[in-house]
Amino acid sequence: MAAPIHARYADASIGLISRLATEEGEAIMKAGLAVADRIAGDHLIYVIGPGGHSQIGAEEVFSRAGGLACIVSFIDDGFYLGHGAGRSMRIERTPGYARALLDEVTYEPGDVLIIVNAYGINAATIDSALYAREHGMTSIGVTSVANQRGLPAGHPSRHPSGKDLCDLVDIVVDTKMPLGDALMTIDGVSEKAGPVSTMVNAYALNAIMLEAIDELARRGIEPPVWRSSNSPGGDEANVAVIERYRTRIKNL
Repeated sequence: MAAPIHARYADASIGLISRLATEEGEAIMKAGLAVADRIAGDHLIYVIGPGGHSQIGAEEVFSRAGGLACIVSFIDDGFYLGHGAGRSMRIERTPGYARALLDEVTYEPGDVLIIVNAYGINAATIDSALYAREHGMTSIGVTSVANQRGLPAGHPSRHPSGKDLCDLVDIVVDTKMPLGDALMTIDGVSEKAGPVSTMVNAYALNAIMLEAIDELARRGIEPPVWRSSNSPGGDEANVAVIERYRTRIKNL
């Protein structure tokens, strides 16, 4: 008797995360080192998730228990699915939109911009990578190379340039998400089901942050890590961190 679909989905998802940890270990460590180097100089780290579900990645590492406090995430109502899925898709396909978001901050050469987008081809994603290049930033892409390479030229989702995120960033962390996101084939169902992009994006992002935290600790630098406010002593533990960053991170 075959295992239930949820169990097979768990196996497939865990398998992808295991591949990501093993095959992308060097890239994750390189990205973590870039983040640590910037934090060591008391700089902020910038994260954008240019798309409806990809924005969940930017939210995952912002004001997150167990995560770094020096994160500026561009969490935007335009990408937010709550205002309409079709609206979100149209906005992520609009050239120039991400540039307007990123222009809200003044950067220094060498600042780190993490671009998390599962598909890696829409206008907002490619504009973010081009923007980082133009401003002398170190760019990290958390994305699926298989999806970019598998999507034909001229697809309506693509940036007008036709470029792929993985070709534009300084560091690529390939999430191994298959073309189309969904993992499971079910008899009698014409489409695959069981998306995996949010899981692999979250793992990759948290893995990068953990490597950065570990590297800072090796240097004798106390990393600014949030404690959950819903845990004993959480509010008290976070006072110093909030005081340090509340005037520097506007949506903190």
